Amino acid sequence: MIWLKRSLFAKLLVGMLVSAIIPYSLSNIISYNTTSNSMALQVIELNQNLMTINMENVKRYFHDLNRVSVSFYQDQTLIHYLRSTEALPVQILYINNQVDNLYRNRPEFRAIRYISGINEHRYTSSDVGVTVQNSTILIPKSEEEYWDNDRKYEVNILGKEKVLILHKLLVDYPNPKVLGLLSIHVGLDEIGRLIRSHSKPSTGDRVFLYIHQDLNLLYASGEGDKLKKGDRIPESKLPGNQGSYKGELDGREGVFIYVKDQFMDLPLTMVKFVPVADINESANRTLNQSLFIQFIAIAFVIILASVLSYVTISPVKRLLRSIVRVESGNFDIQLTTGRKDELGVLEIRFQNMIRNLDDLMNREYRNRLELTTAQLKMLQAQINPHFLYNTLQSIGTLALRHGSEEINDKIAELGAILRYSMDLKTETVTLQMEIKHIEHYMSLQTGRFKNRLSYTLSCPNEAFQVRVPKMILQPLIENSIVHGIEKGRGSGTLHISIELDQVFCIRIIDNGKGMDPDTIKRIYREYSDFQLPSGQEGGIGLINVLQRLRLYYGQHFDWEIQSTPYEVTVISLRISTDCLTREGIEIEDIDS
Repeated sequence: MIWLKRSLFAKLLVGMLVSAIIPYSLSNIISYNTTSNSMALQVIELNQNLMTINMENVKRYFHDLNRVSVSFYQDQTLIHYLRSTEALPVQILYINNQVDNLYRNRPEFRAIRYISGINEHRYTSSDVGVTVQNSTILIPKSEEEYWDNDRKYEVNILGKEKVLILHKLLVDYPNPKVLGLLSIHVGLDEIGRLIRSHSKPSTGDRVFLYIHQDLNLLYASGEGDKLKKGDRIPESKLPGNQGSYKGELDGREGVFIYVKDQFMDLPLTMVKFVPVADINESANRTLNQSLFIQFIAIAFVIILASVLSYVTISPVKRLLRSIVRVESGNFDIQLTTGRKDELGVLEIRFQNMIRNLDDLMNREYRNRLELTTAQLKMLQAQINPHFLYNTLQSIGTLALRHGSEEINDKIAELGAILRYSMDLKTETVTLQMEIKHIEHYMSLQTGRFKNRLSYTLSCPNEAFQVRVPKMILQPLIENSIVHGIEKGRGSGTLHISIELDQVFCIRIIDNGKGMDPDTIKRIYREYSDFQLPSGQEGGIGLINVLQRLRLYYGQHFDWEIQSTPYEVTVISLRISTDCLTREGIEIEDIDS
């Protein structure tokens, strides 16, 4: 106690420790309780989301099982034999083969049985050593008769294995007459995989899948496939489509999380039990991390209290001398001190501040230098296009002086194309300007191809003033010329059709090489996945245009590709007139 009374360092240290430890302890208690509750809510929400995904997978699997019997309808010979009132050996053999083929369709099928509703003959294919019991289900004579949904899905034991039995009526469509009953005995391996696909193997939770309104247990993960008598889930505890409640399972406390859904008319209920220990594990880990951080903070408090215990005036004089040097513009400050009190820290902070200030001034100088360089590059970028235009104009004038009017015209068209393409400030133009740009471009291309390339363009007058994104036609036309005509026969015809009716439609039609189905599928896939152009043949310019139009018009834009190689390839772009403008005026009614 004498040391505490005589030492300011001890008083400061003890005071800071007490003021830190008490709030930390209280915060740990509150934080642990809050974290536990928060973790429980997060676990419930996360598991409900995962269970919803798993439930969708199960429903999709049930849908696939229901479609298995479609193969019977596709075999007309089989349908003919199933309609027969006689059971000839050739018919029996054929039907047995088809039942056996269906049994081998999926590895989880344990048995397939078909019972004829006409001659009551039974056809069965099953695993070796498995005996399929006779079904007590009455087969209706007509599809119009009442068929209880509980009869369609049944949980039973086949051998020593629990299976799901799917009963499907084979109807002689379009007649309502029932040909027979197809019973598919399905093992639960695939259902278990779908249910546990998003669960960690190390967790101690269990998942149960029930069917029917009375919660008939179909699948249970973990040891055994049944709940104890005291652990059974009452239907009254499962209100709504999803929720949770506290309870016990196998003597362990935890939370039951459930999700309800329905496949056709079959109620499905998925229940997951999560032990309290798994939920609190995250809270305990968070508490340990918090304690570790707090121990570091307390150690820092001790060091800081030690530094603040020393007092001297000498660092102040050194700071004053350093300030005078900084005022004169000398930022080279070398402070050497072995002190660890508050003034020593002040010297170090002052030294760091001067260094940061020096670095800031240097960065500011570099930023100004980079800004000046960028301005020079921008000016250069502005000068180069003007130099190019003036040079082309001089060459055209020189061509005129030598009587080469055609060369002058081509140079003028090339200058117009460059001026239109390099105008980066304009985003939208009228369709008339876009068509004029295409006419310049096609003039150069037809001059290059001579008689091997011809084109036509049709556009109604009322569409000329429609505003469209700039440069949407040239990439498509260039794509048709380079990949369709030039890489095809080397010659061809190109037609550009523009229509303005209920929708604004642009069609690029050529008779070149065309696109194979795989290329068209790839373009559709890249467009739907918002992918960048893959660089493969026939897709870069087209995908760029499609993505630009989607960004500009959204859901009002649609497109289509139709191609028959070396006959006709049509690229159609359709835009709703609701989102078009004509020189700043929305096009609401084309006839107005």
